[in-house]
Amino acid sequence: MNLQPVILAGGTGTRLWPLSRELYPKQLLSLIGEHSLLQTTLIRVNLLPDALPPIIVVGEEHRFLTRSQVDELDLFPEYHILLEPLGRDTAPAVCGAAQYVKQHQSEDTILLLLPADHLIARPDDFVKAVETAREQAAQGHLTTFGIVPDQPETGYGYIRRGKENRVDSFVEKPDLETAKAYLADGSYFWNSGMFTFPISTLLSELNKFAPEIVNAMAEAVEKGTTDGVFFRFDEASMAASPSDSIDYALMEKTDTGVVVEADFGWNDIGSWQALWEVADKDQQGNVISGDVLLEDVQNCLIRADDTLVAAIGLRDIMIVETSDAVVVAPMDRAQDVKKIVKTLKKEQRAEFHTHRTVYRPWGSYTTLEISDRFQIKRITVNPGAKLSLQMHHHRHEHWVVVSGTARVQNGDQTILLCEDKSTYIPLGTTHRLENPGVIPLELIEVQIGSYLGEDDIVRFDDQYGRQETDDTTSNL
Repeated sequence: MNLQPVILAGGTGTRLWPLSRELYPKQLLSLIGEHSLLQTTLIRVNLLPDALPPIIVVGEEHRFLTRSQVDELDLFPEYHILLEPLGRDTAPAVCGAAQYVKQHQSEDTILLLLPADHLIARPDDFVKAVETAREQAAQGHLTTFGIVPDQPETGYGYIRRGKENRVDSFVEKPDLETAKAYLADGSYFWNSGMFTFPISTLLSELNKFAPEIVNAMAEAVEKGTTDGVFFRFDEASMAASPSDSIDYALMEKTDTGVVVEADFGWNDIGSWQALWEVADKDQQGNVISGDVLLEDVQNCLIRADDTLVAAIGLRDIMIVETSDAVVVAPMDRAQDVKKIVKTLKKEQRAEFHTHRTVYRPWGSYTTLEISDRFQIKRITVNPGAKLSLQMHHHRHEHWVVVSGTARVQNGDQTILLCEDKSTYIPLGTTHRLENPGVIPLELIEVQIGSYLGEDDIVRFDDQYGRQETDDTTSNL
């Protein structure tokens, strides 16, 4: 039976704010080493000896960054990215992936479901565990990977293993005393959120316990659209699906579930404290990144992304600095970062959604300064890339080339601009920016107008398939 890796790359990783944002989430960050968590997961999948090219399930807003990171690895001559037009938790995502594979391959295929944002320290042991889980799935079992606990962890859910490796029960995150009892018992494992499912059994069991999800996602696949490596679930159909996790919708109800014991150095990096635990430390137990100066500091995590951070006399503290936010907390309160994120979301703060630097399919832009009637950005356009053909109702724009060459469509005129040259885009003028060169194009954009909201755009043509309502956090 074919093994089809499916990587679930949705979510935002709110407990890793301010580094993780809604539009630049945890799985796309490089937290350990040079590769992002998504890329590390793909590298691990590539070790599986006879697995099919991966399928990656992502939110619509992360499609271009995801594709860029996959292509950067250059491991897979073909792959597929399934786009979720809206979030419905893991059960619809898993069901939709199964329906897609059934339609394009075979119902006999086994799905290997992996979160994109987990760390596995021993990939060779991971490959062995996958082979064991695959054998169980080939016998018709819905198989979950139970992580062998090495400490009484209160931040994870647990799975209790019964006779013949059957799933006896799923247990919510316990208090410390209960977690100690689980560790001593020996039959409890951390719930990893990793599975192997034979498609036929998966859909049969889902149809028994969650038929609304099956029906909605079958229609979402049937009415979905393909654009190159992207397949977009039909939005209206997916909106009709209940929102539920695969644990609640299926695994806690089915009697076909089994546990495969997994001991391969797993960590979900669900908080800054979790990152501190697995990262390399200095002699004082500190995890340091960026421009940091320390005096009498022990067992701290300090990350400086944009400016110098100096710390004196600290113990067990986390400090994370980005260009637009700083969070400081005792290490044992790291989980409470999500409370700050909840407040940011409620107040509709920009710091919830994006960093000052925002990545687009053509490059990136960084907001340097913003006021009531003007905004300044640094724009970087990749070689050969171009922005959409567009116009704005409420602002003028002035572009100054810093390096590289720009081809600019400004109304009826098309011009080439080199370093230190500029152009002015009047309000209401159709315009487009392109980099025809072989080095990155960098320019400064000054926006002036009565309204500078990023939804002030009319998009006429776009080589990336975006519509006028796409990417409303960026007018580019």
